[in-house]
Amino acid sequence: MNRLAALQQFLAQDPKDSFTRYAIGLEYAKALNYAEAIRTLEELRARDPNYIPTYYMLASYYRETAEKQKATAIYHEGIAKARAVHDLHAASELDAALDELESE
Repeated sequence: MNRLAALQQFLAQDPKDSFTRYAIGLEYAKALNYAEAIRTLEELRARDPNYIPTYYMLASYYRETAEKQKATAIYHEGIAKARAVHDLHAASELDAALDELESE
């Protein structure tokens, strides 16, 4: 069984597990299936908006698919969420990624 299939089995056992859903999104992206990666992380963002790592990766996948406006919006949302939960390190990383995107 490959890693994606194993993760999907874990998620079937616990559909509320944000980490597993996040890992599935990363696996799709690793296979260059950005449409499924984005769909998976958008679903995670809707289910658990305080799962902060989602924002960095989701925005980066929008960047990969040349959707700069969506990436920008996700970075801004992630920065606000990270600050709201006092994750200043994540807020700083998201801010740096946003600066990089805006300078492209």
